[in-house]
Amino acid sequence: MSESSEILPQVIPYLYYEDAGPAVDFMESVFGFVVEQAFRDPQSDALLHATVRTGSGILFVGPGMDEFGTSGTADPDHVASMTYIFVEDVESHYERVVASKATVRSELHDHFGGNKQYTVSDPYGHRWTFAQPQGGTA
Repeated sequence: MSESSEILPQVIPYLYYEDAGPAVDFMESVFGFVVEQAFRDPQSDALLHATVRTGSGILFVGPGMDEFGTSGTADPDHVASMTYIFVEDVESHYERVVASKATVRSELHDHFGGNKQYTVSDPYGHRWTFAQPQGGTA
């Protein structure tokens, strides 16, 4: 489904990485996201922009660019934001992510807010929490 034939979410986070290509590969292979679009530099083949989807959620991903005043996360221990994502089966998702050797920041647990969730840092410094509502699916 292309972006032009669907209603886009009103808010789409844009995540910047020093090298967006491996980050998108990680999102696809470990987190199970789907890459819907990928635009590459014709000379270097570097990823310039990607649209990735998980369920009804969309993320834009790209490299930091001086002309936009953006850069990848320099300090993965002190991030300024985190992306919170609901998944259908948080337990199997957690097992797959742990097997990838990603950095687990918070083990899978029942959160007081009513979700079963865990938090992880991807290898490139971004922080993610994956959750499933207790007693139901995302």
